[in-house]
Amino acid sequence: MSRHRHGKSNRGPFPASVPMQASAAEASRPLDPFEVLQDYESRSLAHVVGLPEQLDAPGLWRGVGYRVGKRRLASGFDEVVEILGMPPVTPVPGAQPWMLGVANIRGNLLPIVDLKQFLEGERTVLHEGQRVLVMRQAGGDVALTIDELYGQRSFHESQRVEPGDLADGRYGHFIDRAFASDDQRWGVFALGLLARTPEFRQTAL
Repeated sequence: MSRHRHGKSNRGPFPASVPMQASAAEASRPLDPFEVLQDYESRSLAHVVGLPEQLDAPGLWRGVGYRVGKRRLASGFDEVVEILGMPPVTPVPGAQPWMLGVANIRGNLLPIVDLKQFLEGERTVLHEGQRVLVMRQAGGDVALTIDELYGQRSFHESQRVEPGDLADGRYGHFIDRAFASDDQRWGVFALGLLARTPEFRQTAL
């Protein structure tokens, strides 16, 4: 799909900043979020019967889909500030193992947290094209590493299922519902709850 840059646009659910490439030179340079998500749009819309005619239909949930470990998760657009390529990280001595360090993003220090390690105790294997989700937290934004970005996901309330093993372990604190689509289950991960978790809040600088 060809990719078109947008100027100031109110079409997206994010603030207008989402960098894609993972090189050090470009990691902190934002792109319009639609440049990140438009490549996924057609596939995403196909996940709900009746779309795009029913994009604003009652019972429709939309958010950003991603993978952490073996789990497919999604968080609401209102909880994701932006999506960045993995920036250069400066370690913080004495920090928790899941606190990878801090990064300078447009003049602001942003804590970088390994979400998988926080939830599962196993470090994320970083790769070329690595993405981080930026979430709002009292005291400042925090970036979370993810294993894979799927882009926009759309689900209808009729697709709702029990979370089951998606909510096993520490995930159960943050997943209280799930949706099924194309033989896959997606856990709705509440970033807002994560931000209010006392242990996690220590990442705020």
